[in-house]
Amino acid sequence: MADFGGDVETFRAEARDWLEANFPKSLAKNPMAQLAKLQAQPESPEALAWRRAMGAKGWGTPVWPKSIGGGGLSRDEARVLAEEMTKIGARNPIGGMGVSMFGPTLLEYGSDALKKEHVPGIVNGDVWWCQGYSEPGAGSDLASLQTWAEDKGDHFLVNGSKIWTSGAQYADRCYCLVRTDRSKKHEGISFLLIDMKAPGVEVRPILLINGTSPFCETFFTDVKVPKDQLFGPLNGAWTIAKRLLQFEREGIGASLGAGNIGGGTAVPTVVEAAKAGVGVEADGRLSDTDLRRRITEHLMEARSFQLTVHRQQDESKAGNGPSNLAAAMKYAGAKIAHERNELLVEGLGHQGLGWAGEGYEPGELAAVRGWLRSKANSIEGGSSEINLNVVSKRVLGLPDPK
Repeated sequence: MADFGGDVETFRAEARDWLEANFPKSLAKNPMAQLAKLQAQPESPEALAWRRAMGAKGWGTPVWPKSIGGGGLSRDEARVLAEEMTKIGARNPIGGMGVSMFGPTLLEYGSDALKKEHVPGIVNGDVWWCQGYSEPGAGSDLASLQTWAEDKGDHFLVNGSKIWTSGAQYADRCYCLVRTDRSKKHEGISFLLIDMKAPGVEVRPILLINGTSPFCETFFTDVKVPKDQLFGPLNGAWTIAKRLLQFEREGIGASLGAGNIGGGTAVPTVVEAAKAGVGVEADGRLSDTDLRRRITEHLMEARSFQLTVHRQQDESKAGNGPSNLAAAMKYAGAKIAHERNELLVEGLGHQGLGWAGEGYEPGELAAVRGWLRSKANSIEGGSSEINLNVVSKRVLGLPDPK
């Protein structure tokens, strides 16, 4: 454990005292219950009390300014808080796209009125946000989007559709890219903050190959959006949209590199799966030398990536947030996640063929479904090809072949 010394160690004592007084100990053995709101599940009274306490303290968004309801902590203090929470089995119950993507962008580009209206619901975890970016005809070429917002004087009238809208079936609000000028491409796009409960909003979950429906189709039919829900300048959303994507890619890359694949179910590690499914030699090494080599290479790459993520996050917090390097981390994270899931299923052997029924442990079934879900890792948050283009142009400065 790092020794920060001085005032930070004083903060450690403060954090311990506060956690002792506010964290329901009954939740320590059930981490997923603490994240019920984030998982769109009913909250127990204890889980609700824990979320309310973290929100009121501002520690659900620990480094956000106190003036807007955040914790106002330094990076070192936030790290200490995370350490102390880990010791007692506490998880941060406040998160989602509002915290990781829209919130930071709102703090940079939002008006005081929009911040005052929307930040409280984010920092206390009451409001679930979703993202209206991709459309059936506008995926990698996002700027070709056609969802139309017509100026009606005191409001916009929105018609169109979005696809791959993560968590839309649970969302309260949507930060949505719309077209407000058909004569220009990038310069004709605006950002609207849409109430998902407004008349004319329809959500249809999409069933994925792994049996879950995290993504949705979202349809807007004559949806009225008040003018005061315009985020950023009219026809000037493209710069803001790209900034938000940097936050998204940084978050996805870090999550993929950390191996978050079980969806709440404990999944065996690659090494555990391989030892059980393939077998070991007398000295405890995997009996399959080729698989042993590939797993070793993967673990080395994954560890290097995790260290790079930590360094990038520190640099991001010390500067002005993530940079175009987030595209490189998103690409690398997706590649490592693919490799991990392929090795995991291979290591499980016959137990890596299960879908349901007897003869399989929950962790084995979760591994198979996680492997199927991971196929989308190189598409969501910007495809690997798009991210490589960003690295080529914005990081390496290579000429555009066009």
